[in-house]
Amino acid sequence: MAQRRALVVRGGWEGHRPVEATELFIPFLESNGYAVRVEGSPEIYADAAELAGTDLVVQCVTMSQISPEQVAGLCAAVVAGMGFTGWHGGIADSFRASSDYLHLVGGQFATHPGKEPCERQGGEEDNFLPHTVRLTDLGREHPITAGIEDFDLVTEQYWVLHDDLVDVLATTTHPTREWQPWHRPVTSPAIWTRRWGAGRIVVTTPGHSLDVLEHPSVRTVIERGMLWATRTASAS
Repeated sequence: MAQRRALVVRGGWEGHRPVEATELFIPFLESNGYAVRVEGSPEIYADAAELAGTDLVVQCVTMSQISPEQVAGLCAAVVAGMGFTGWHGGIADSFRASSDYLHLVGGQFATHPGKEPCERQGGEEDNFLPHTVRLTDLGREHPITAGIEDFDLVTEQYWVLHDDLVDVLATTTHPTREWQPWHRPVTSPAIWTRRWGAGRIVVTTPGHSLDVLEHPSVRTVIERGMLWATRTASAS
């Protein structure tokens, strides 16, 4: 069997510590038989030959820019069977100006609600809220999340805009609070998969900081998601 190839693409906003975050998972990939290449920008996505030989892309690029040629290359490679995965803003808040990228991923970060105004002190902790990630019926059976119970986090709780082509494995619900403008609880996908052509996409929204990525349930989901998204024999 040929060695599987993973491409780690990292960069963008430094607040999500793209280097340190991706370094957490490279040993896992290597221990599972992947040859890993690391790139510091999405420029590699325009290299069709390179992506044709890549089985999985792990992306951690928050915001930033992508050219039409780069996003076209990424989309074409996923359609042809390459896997694509990531966490938090590194995949769900990437390349805000690209509608084609949004169409590929199927969901986009909108906000992370904050604490009551009187409790805010001006740091990132102003947006750390206790919340629960709840498995859906599909999630309780899916190989990425099977055996994982609902779990609690105190970190950014992503509010995501999404379409109906995502297969939601877990959700999180934003409650109504007197200082917020919405009038009923809003449920967002927290973990989802997406089939795109012959390719598989996995998005995990928790992952703002290294301690969240090291949470046993979050880490398990991300690692299983890498294996599940990897180019399948039928797409090779």
